[in-house]
Amino acid sequence: MMLAVGGHVLDGPDPRSVMMATGFAGGVGDTQQEMCGALSGGVMVIGALYGRSSREEDDWPALRLATRYRERFARELGETRCGPLYKRTYTPDGLGSCALVVERAARILLELLDEQGKDTL
Repeated sequence: MMLAVGGHVLDGPDPRSVMMATGFAGGVGDTQQEMCGALSGGVMVIGALYGRSSREEDDWPALRLATRYRERFARELGETRCGPLYKRTYTPDGLGSCALVVERAARILLELLDEQGKDTL
């Protein structure tokens, strides 16, 4: 997500940010136990765009948008946890992949950023 969307809206994310996001893949460390890595990565992009860099700054813009992103992700994909998403995505015939989830998550995020007035094109 940091590469897919972050590279687009952040003019190429800082390599350290991409490296930091790596551990979120597969529901944290590929355990499939926690939040989907695509959702986590999207929240990181929101933080990079709207987050605060000091206590004195308002964190509500980032928090509100992250909440909207999570709610829409859950509504459209039916789940936010990696394990259940993985079970639904990886079908017995092998037609699914996490790339499908990342694609939908990226679309959701780009639409929300567009609604916020961030240039995403």
